[in-house]
Amino acid sequence: MSDRDKRHRQSMQKLKSHVDERVASAQEQRGLLLVFTGNGKGKTTAAWGTVTRALGYGYRVGVIQFIKGLWECGERERLIADDNLEVQVMATGFTWETQNRESDTQACLEVWRESERLLADPAVYLVVLDEITYMLKFGYLDIETVKRAIANRPAEQSVIVTGRNAHRELVAMADTVTEMQETRHAFNSGLQARRGIDY
Repeated sequence: MSDRDKRHRQSMQKLKSHVDERVASAQEQRGLLLVFTGNGKGKTTAAWGTVTRALGYGYRVGVIQFIKGLWECGERERLIADDNLEVQVMATGFTWETQNRESDTQACLEVWRESERLLADPAVYLVVLDEITYMLKFGYLDIETVKRAIANRPAEQSVIVTGRNAHRELVAMADTVTEMQETRHAFNSGLQARRGIDY
């Protein structure tokens, strides 16, 4: 065996030992709060990927779409026939299109009631609150109301929060926080969003 191969084997043995120790020390079992935030694309896509994973194991999943619900969504179209998936959408679409705070707030509160129902249901394994960060930023929802519903959910239920500028209190209570960082975006170069790629 060459010296390089020996060094590689030693390095991999050390890595394996480290990983094994971390796996052995992870003893707690409970639902998680995950936050996908940042100015890069892929937050909702990552959430739908996790939805697909949970559905693949036969778990019940609820998805609340606060912003993009009226747009085409390839993931939703592909998965909606699954009896274990429930999707609720905010009826207004993009709030900067409506420019009506009163109607947007009402639409948000209506779909939030569906969120609260899902967050209280022990049979629902995963709840996705897609783009809820905007509802908090615009003042349509109160942070304490959202925190309370998430904190009081069934112990085995996981929640994914997506959207830019996640509220610092949601970030603080999250188990996993992933920040998508934009390096370059095709839209900024004049390229249109592409069906099957961007939505």
